Amino acid sequence: MTALSLPHQLLACARHIAALGLNPGAAGNLSVREADGMLITPSGLPWEELGTDDFVHVDWAGQSQGPRAPSSEWQLHRDLYLARSEFGAVIHTHAPFCTALACLHREIPSFHYMVARFGGSTVRCARYATYGTPALSLATAEAMADRNGCLLGNHGMVVAGRDLRHAQALAIELESLAEQYWRACQLGTPILLPEDEIARVLEKFKGYGVR
Repeated sequence: MTALSLPHQLLACARHIAALGLNPGAAGNLSVREADGMLITPSGLPWEELGTDDFVHVDWAGQSQGPRAPSSEWQLHRDLYLARSEFGAVIHTHAPFCTALACLHREIPSFHYMVARFGGSTVRCARYATYGTPALSLATAEAMADRNGCLLGNHGMVVAGRDLRHAQALAIELESLAEQYWRACQLGTPILLPEDEIARVLEKFKGYGVR
């Protein structure tokens, strides 16, 4: 993926997560950091119709360039980049199991050690806010504090990675964890790992996936 231009990387990622069922229809949005802003998916265009010329450049002041309007969630993406210099790509989806938990305002606790991949002992759920608003951007930032992923109340999920490959892997992992947690809850109350074990896993994860 890294050998491709940014528009081609973004298109490949969008198509891949849509094919996995993580983003039905025209839901969700993806972006990648650029030197003077970000490249983001357009508003309301189904993934199967998306081409490299459809992506929109949005600068840090929120001004867009391109033939289409940027995703309604552009501010959420922009504000994460401005707040977190380590983020190079952001993915927001309406993945089914993440969204089901988000509709219950239920965070994902430390039922599995891979929860630590998202930065702590939980994957938080942000409070609900209307889509495409500054309020949603603020709620997301709060839930993402010291994390690289969260659920969005009554909405979906967000992950952010150092690049698109990393963000894509996080999106897939978060939906997998949401499904595992949902299934475990059908059988009873999951056994949670203690904080000291999560701390050990966090330390081990510092070099996880780094090339």
